[in-house]
Amino acid sequence: MPRLIDPPAGPERDLEEIVARLDEHGVDLADEASIARCADLLAGLQRNRSFLADRVIAELKASYADQLATNRYSAQVFLLHRSPRGFFLRANLWPAATDAAYTASGPLAFAYGLPHDHNFHFLTTGYSGPGYVSDYYDYDAEAVDGRVEESLNLHFVERSSLAEGKMMLYRAHRDIHSQLPPERLSISLNIMDEGEHVPWRDQYIVDLEHGTIARRPTLTPGEILLRCAVHLTDNGKDIAEQFAKAHPVPRVRANAIAALAALVRGEEKAALLERGLADTDARVRDDCARWLAHS
Repeated sequence: MPRLIDPPAGPERDLEEIVARLDEHGVDLADEASIARCADLLAGLQRNRSFLADRVIAELKASYADQLATNRYSAQVFLLHRSPRGFFLRANLWPAATDAAYTASGPLAFAYGLPHDHNFHFLTTGYSGPGYVSDYYDYDAEAVDGRVEESLNLHFVERSSLAEGKMMLYRAHRDIHSQLPPERLSISLNIMDEGEHVPWRDQYIVDLEHGTIARRPTLTPGEILLRCAVHLTDNGKDIAEQFAKAHPVPRVRANAIAALAALVRGEEKAALLERGLADTDARVRDDCARWLAHS
């Protein structure tokens, strides 16, 4: 499960100080010194009981302009700071099952009941309310290829909630959790790793009943554009051919093959997918084998 961190004692801190100090040193949640520094700052922000309300009111008065311009997440997320140094600071709202937002949008809008890991590290603390509930599992990423329906050999750890002041480090490709709604509306604060490498790493949605990978939802904008480009120009097809043969990220090679295969049928489609069966990566071979079986 995520690593529990004892929040360091200290004064309450304001958001401007936190942002300045994080920007000064940067964030590397794989480094112990950086984790300790971030934990100290996040704990100080958690002790500040007025900063978030003040920030929300300021955003509302400004017609929510900053959130519309820079928040790449859902309305559940309130962005506090996005740094050019590859991290961001945010607040997350977690509605209870009895709240209007839950009733209107349903559980999946808040990732409730959607077991998953993360393709980045992040540090989190409960800011307000009893906190969302999670069933926590561990798995060994080094023992996994990342194929759909591959066993993760999950190890159940515990069910617990992110209570006010509790601090946890979620570790990329190690911690899996299945979240449930809190008893009442809750808020968490997160320092998130946002390095350039993150979009190229796969995230897993997990089938807990079978203990396997259900799907890999990560996609970059370029992969989506590639699916369109092959239908529009010959240049798009040429780029897809190059990506299918030589892109360094296996997922992109597989999606390039899928984009090309969508243009043809019958034996020509089968021949394209069969090319992927010779790829060096197990994920590409497995994707192409599944697509071939259903072609």
